Amino acid sequence: MRIVIQRVSDASVSIGGTLHSAIGRGLLVLVGVEEGDTPADARWLADKTAALRIFPDEAGVMNRSVTDVEGEILAVSQFTLTASTRKGNRPSYIRAAGHVLATALYDEYCEILFERLNRRVKKGVFGADMQVALVNDGPVTIIIDSKLRE
Repeated sequence: MRIVIQRVSDASVSIGGTLHSAIGRGLLVLVGVEEGDTPADARWLADKTAALRIFPDEAGVMNRSVTDVEGEILAVSQFTLTASTRKGNRPSYIRAAGHVLATALYDEYCEILFERLNRRVKKGVFGADMQVALVNDGPVTIIIDSKLRE
């Protein structure tokens, strides 16, 4: 699994021009699932997301997690994170997990985050054509791959 975490002051997902989900201060997380990913990948990434210290403390040092600041999370499925651009100019999505596996691991990632934060994780709609809006705070953007463990 691969995620892109962005620290935001606000973020939202709209579908067909209608607001579906929105958060204030917290994290927008784009979630890509590849064939071969397992529940262990979802758990590792959720634990990392909840504990990642990317919010400022009183001294302005990034030393607090989304849990510490009681921030919100908006998780959006995004199969394009699995793209391979090695050959040619059209990205290949051959590594993207099928609908059943991808949905299950995306949902598991969100459920584990709920357990860690003790509050609902807002979501997009799996497979929908979504418009994502955000104000990246910092900007802070971090990419994490469960296979590389970084």
